[in-house]
Amino acid sequence: MRPIAATLLCLSLLLTASVPVRAAVTPSLEEMWQLVQAQQKTIAELQTRLARAEGQVQETVSQVEATADAVEQVAATSTSVATAKNRTSVGGYGELHYNNLDDDRDGVGGDDSLSRADLHRFIIYLGHEFNDRLRFFSELEVEHALVAGDGSSAGEVEMEQAWLELDLNNNHHLRAGLDVLPVGIINVTHEPNTFYGVERNKVESEIIPTTWWEAGLALRGEIAPGWSYDAVLHSGLTAPTAGDDPYRPRSGRLKVSEADDQDAAFTGRVRYTGIPGLEVGASGQYQRDYTGTADDIDIDATLFEAHADWKHRSGFGLRALYARWDLGEDGAVDPGAVNANNLAGWYVEPAWRFRLPGDVLGEIGVFARYSEWDERNRLPAPDFRYEEFEQFMVGLNWWPHPDVAFKLDVQWENADRSVDQTLDGINLGFGYRF
Repeated sequence: MRPIAATLLCLSLLLTASVPVRAAVTPSLEEMWQLVQAQQKTIAELQTRLARAEGQVQETVSQVEATADAVEQVAATSTSVATAKNRTSVGGYGELHYNNLDDDRDGVGGDDSLSRADLHRFIIYLGHEFNDRLRFFSELEVEHALVAGDGSSAGEVEMEQAWLELDLNNNHHLRAGLDVLPVGIINVTHEPNTFYGVERNKVESEIIPTTWWEAGLALRGEIAPGWSYDAVLHSGLTAPTAGDDPYRPRSGRLKVSEADDQDAAFTGRVRYTGIPGLEVGASGQYQRDYTGTADDIDIDATLFEAHADWKHRSGFGLRALYARWDLGEDGAVDPGAVNANNLAGWYVEPAWRFRLPGDVLGEIGVFARYSEWDERNRLPAPDFRYEEFEQFMVGLNWWPHPDVAFKLDVQWENADRSVDQTLDGINLGFGYRF
């Protein structure tokens, strides 16, 4: 029975599929008009939505473009600021001293002890590169911590350097402005972590009046591998001819502070640094009027200096320097009357620097220095004159970091004459550079 039922069912389905579907009822004209109006309304709504969407897209595009412009502007500004920041440099150095000395330089004996703490120097550097060929550098110094308006303190605020340098080519450079003179070792490089001893040595303080800067125009550069030169036309010293410091080079520095009565001077230097760790140099200066142009005195002056600075990779080091002034005379004005016609000095300084165990203790350097130089004594007339002083010093530097140095030294100083003029004692200090 089941096969017969299945067969009847299939026949029924085939008959049903073969029967044509009755055609749909044709709409009237009114119904077709309503349908057209509905379609037009739908089309209008779709067009409105499309226009609104296009407006939103355009607004979004405008916002994206504005955001991109803002991002580009911020990026350009940031790049400009970063470039200016990268081209501007700030640095400095400073040093604090404690001197405990028995001062008998007046030759009369007695207790003239000197126990003094002094923030001797605080310096800020500011430099800027305008481009790859033109740069600026400045150095502002505060000495002895306090500058009193009434002049009761020893403090000073000084502009030691302010110059512009232009590269003429890769080997030659033009520099104009306020600059230290290329004479000696310490006058050029005087950061406290670069030399031994708490105080700067006497030869490069009295004969070469470190720190010594003038206003001028300099041509400097390299003439051969390892060989460099400096040629500077600059303002000169205006040394006194009377008072407590006649003819003293250090007392002739006007520091380019409304430096009147100037007579131009010329300084030249040749230096060799072709061997690693070695510097050998010589410099000379000539000034036609050592006392300035305000008086009728014309005393010419010539300075000669030579030095060597050697740092061996083993830690051994040696510094040696010689400097000499030759002063002329003008009629009755004769520096020779106080033994100042020739002012000379020299020193030799062996040292040994070595690393302490561990990575945090740094390095120790031990040194000894012997110096001789001409300096005015502290004696009253008629014994007032320039005499030869000598000093022997031993000490050590500790560098916990290459730019930080703690210092200790002991000195024995005396004048070469029958009357004792001594300055003996201990110096402590530290200095830094950044």
